[in-house]
Amino acid sequence: MTCPEELDPTRLLTPRAREVLAAARAVLERQGWEALTMRTLADELDIAAPSLYKHFASKEALRGQLAALALKEFGEAVRPVTTVAALVRRYRDVATAHPQLYRLSTSGPLDRAALPPGLEDWSGSPFLEATGDPHRAQALWAAVHGMVVLELDGRFPTGAAPEATWRELVRHFS
Repeated sequence: MTCPEELDPTRLLTPRAREVLAAARAVLERQGWEALTMRTLADELDIAAPSLYKHFASKEALRGQLAALALKEFGEAVRPVTTVAALVRRYRDVATAHPQLYRLSTSGPLDRAALPPGLEDWSGSPFLEATGDPHRAQALWAAVHGMVVLELDGRFPTGAAPEATWRELVRHFS
């Protein structure tokens, strides 16, 4: 399901700012947040670094846009909600397909003022739809998030997230 237009973080960006955002995402996914500098981004776009500031005031402003974009894409990826199992599978798939974007948007402080009002709630609402209770929804998201991070970090003893553990998580919340 597509994100409502009024929540789309890119709707007010100029075409050039969207191009900068796409290039920033490409560098992020290839090299990680620490490697993404305004200089590396300018090199990616083959432009002078100072011209980036016409579109984004700072690297942190760019981070806010990337986090908002992630919330939009993750929210779209898990809809429509049919079952807890389908929600968890889709969430896991999109997070592991875009690990750097996932980490950027789900770890550390979130600049909520940089998000379109309502985007964070819209993005997380599938967890509420699946569980029917706001606290249970947060618990499910926290469990799924923790499992995704363990999987991304290779922290399960087998080196990969055991499917039996994912099934148990789903069973517990279904």
